[in-house]
Amino acid sequence: MHARRGISGERIGGAIALAFILGFVALALAPLLRFGGAGGIDQQLASVLTFTLWQASLSTLLSVFFGAVVALSVARRPSFTGRVWLLRFMAAPMGLPALAAAFGVLAVWGREGAFNSVLSFFDLGTKFNVYGMTGILIAHTFFNIPLAARLFTAALDRFPPTYWKLAANLDLGRVALFRLVEGPALMAALPGVAGLIFMLCATSFTLVLTLGGGPAATTLEVAIYQALKFDFEPGRAVFLVLVQVVLTGLVLAFLAAFPAPAEERAQQGTELRRFDGGSLASKLWDGAVIVAFLLFCGAPFVAILVDGLRADFPHLLADRLFWRALQTSAVLGLSAALLALLLSWLIAMARVSTGSRIFAGWLDAGGSLILLTPPIVLSTGWFLWLRGGDGFAPYILVAIINALMALPFALRVLQPAVRSHVERTRRLSQSLGLSGLQRLRIIDAPALSRPLLMAFFFALSLSLGDLGAVALFGGEGFVTLPWLIYARLGSYRTTDAAALTLILAAVCMAFAVLGTPSERRRGEAGR
Repeated sequence: MHARRGISGERIGGAIALAFILGFVALALAPLLRFGGAGGIDQQLASVLTFTLWQASLSTLLSVFFGAVVALSVARRPSFTGRVWLLRFMAAPMGLPALAAAFGVLAVWGREGAFNSVLSFFDLGTKFNVYGMTGILIAHTFFNIPLAARLFTAALDRFPPTYWKLAANLDLGRVALFRLVEGPALMAALPGVAGLIFMLCATSFTLVLTLGGGPAATTLEVAIYQALKFDFEPGRAVFLVLVQVVLTGLVLAFLAAFPAPAEERAQQGTELRRFDGGSLASKLWDGAVIVAFLLFCGAPFVAILVDGLRADFPHLLADRLFWRALQTSAVLGLSAALLALLLSWLIAMARVSTGSRIFAGWLDAGGSLILLTPPIVLSTGWFLWLRGGDGFAPYILVAIINALMALPFALRVLQPAVRSHVERTRRLSQSLGLSGLQRLRIIDAPALSRPLLMAFFFALSLSLGDLGAVALFGGEGFVTLPWLIYARLGSYRTTDAAALTLILAAVCMAFAVLGTPSERRRGEAGR
C-alpha cells in the first residue's frame, strides 16, 4: 500500500510540473494567436530568414569541420600530459555567458583589439572589421568548435581498444584508417552534433544583437526583439515568432530522426592505446592543431581577464546601479535555479515511476519544450500580455523563463542518477514502508545530493548569464548584470563593461564548473 501511495504521489508531482510548464507556455502563446500573426513573406522578412539560415549553416559547417580536426588530433593522443585538462577546457566556453563571450571577441578581434594591433604593428593594411557576419561566425565558432571537438572525441574514444590494435596489425595507412575507423565514428555522431550546433546558432540572440552591426545582419530572434522593443509591431513580431517555432520544430524533428550513437566501448578495464601517431610529422601536426585551438578559444578568456583587471573597480563598486543589478541577478538566478531543480526533480521521479509510455512521452516533451519555444518566444507572449509590464510581474516571468531554459540541462544531469538510485533502492523503500517526504528525507536526498547540487549550480550559471529573457523587460527599472553590460557597451563605457564582464564571467564559470561533473563524480552519481 505504501509503495502504491509513493508511486501515485510521484506521478501526481510529475503531472503538476507538466501542467505548470504547459500552462505557462500556453499562456505565452495565447496573445500571439490573439494578435493573429499578421504579416507575410516580404522582402525584409525574407532577408532576415535567409540571413538566419545562412549564418547558422556557415557556423555549423565551420564548427563541425574544425571540431572534427581537433578531435582527431586529441583522440590520437589518449595519454598525453594535460589531456584531461584539455577536455575540461572544451567545456569552458559553454559556461561563459554569451555577452561575456561577445566582449572577449571584441577585445581580441575588434577595431582596437589584439588582432588589429598586430596588423598595425606589421603595417599589414586596413583594420579588420569584426561586426556583421564575420563577428557572428567568430563568436559562434568560439562556442561551438570546443563543443563539437568534445563530442567527436567522445565518439572516437568509445571505440574498443581492439579496433586500434587490429588497425595496427593490418598496418593501415592514414587514409585507410580514417576511411574504415575514424570516419565512420565521426559520421555516426555527425547528425546529432551538427543539428545541435545549427539549432544553437539559429536561435542565437545575444551574440547577433551585440556583433551584428546593423539591419543587414539580423536573425529571427533579434528581429522579434526589435519589432516589440523599438517598433512595437505585435503583428509582425507574432509572425516572426511563428516562423521561429516552425524552424526550431523542423530542426528538432531532424534530430529525432537520427538514433543516438551506440555505446561501442567494450573491455572497460583495458587501457586505450593508439598506434598511429608515432611519426614526427603526426606529432607536429597534432601539436600544431591543439595549440591553434587553444589560442583561438583561449584568447577571449585572456582578453576578458586583462581588460577586466584594468578597470576602475573602486568607481564601479561605488555605483548604486551595479549593486542593484547584482542583487536583481542574484535573486533571479537563485529563484530560477530552485524552480528548475524542483521541476526537474518532479519530472525525473515521475518518469522513473510511471509505467505509461504516453505519460512518459509527455514528461519528456515538457522537459524539452523550451527547445521548441525559445526564451524570446515566451518573452514575446508575456510582453504582449503585460504591454511591457511593471511591478514584480516581469521579475517573476523572467525567473520562470530562465528556469525553463535550464530545465533540459538540469534533467540531463539529474534523470540518469534518479533512475539508477530508484532502481537500486526501490525494494528497500518498500520494505521500510517509506514514501513521499519520508523517503525523500531519509533515502533520496542524502544519496542524490551531488547530482542535485550539480543541476542547481548549472541552472544558476545559465540564469545569471542570460540576456535573452530579460531583453524585452530590461530598462532603468529592471537591470541585471548582463543588461547593464549591454547598456555600458552601447554607451561606449567599455571600462565599466570590462569590469562587469569579468565579474559575471568569473561567477558563471565558477558555478558551471561546480555543475559539470568530473569522471569520478559521474561514477559516484551513477552508483
